[in-house]
Amino acid sequence: MPPLLTHRLLRLLGGITVAAILGFLILPAFVVALAAFNGKAILSFPPETWSWRWFAKAIAYPDFQSGFRNGLIVTAWASSIALVVGAAFAIALDRYEFCGKRPLEMVLLSPLVVPHFTVGLGFLILAAQLGLTRGYAVIVACHVVLVLPFVLRSVYVSLRNLDPRLELAAASLGAPPLRVLTTVTLPLLLPGLFSGWLFAAILSFNEFTASLFVTSQRTQTLPVALYNYVREYADPSMAAISVMYIVVTATLLIFANVFLGLGKVLNVEHPR
Repeated sequence: MPPLLTHRLLRLLGGITVAAILGFLILPAFVVALAAFNGKAILSFPPETWSWRWFAKAIAYPDFQSGFRNGLIVTAWASSIALVVGAAFAIALDRYEFCGKRPLEMVLLSPLVVPHFTVGLGFLILAAQLGLTRGYAVIVACHVVLVLPFVLRSVYVSLRNLDPRLELAAASLGAPPLRVLTTVTLPLLLPGLFSGWLFAAILSFNEFTASLFVTSQRTQTLPVALYNYVREYADPSMAAISVMYIVVTATLLIFANVFLGLGKVLNVEHPR
């Protein structure tokens, strides 16, 4: 078989494979989106009648409202704390050599491989040993640990793509290290910092497994409220909330990609 024909055939097979994988991933969301508009009071597919009432019910349901409010509080604190801590660790790991650097990096990235229910159970036991209630502080601390690797990775990649000559130029002109950091390094890292915060916020707001252990009825986040709801009801309100989740998350990621270029920030493509 001629090499050109082989190359085209491989590209065609690759495209078909990618399309099949994307279809497999998108199909559940498509089914849920259609089920959200079902006019009947039962979660079923395909819908026989169409209605928007489940979106109105989901928005007006008190537990969902309190869960949304609690989720915003936890997400704002967790993503902001993770941004500061993650950026500091990323700069330290990228710029300095010290004893225990590799073990420290492995510990910081360990939440990527440790099951979330293990982290949640660990924080529940720790809170009980310290005499703490399942309040916002425990939930925020748990979420910070879970989202920290994503902030660390985002800022670290941005640091690796940063031209060190710009910092050297500022230093050679007499700027002290702190001034170089605040006037040169951090402004150049803004896309990476914002993308890290955005990913942390999305992951924190959607976190369920660990939150199930560390939240109470008063502090339950929206995913936990959804779990409690589905244990008692089976109407399309769950699907309606899921559709709103998908739309908001996709909008935020598209916004970040258009204005920040997530491909460059995450090192998917090289800056020109």
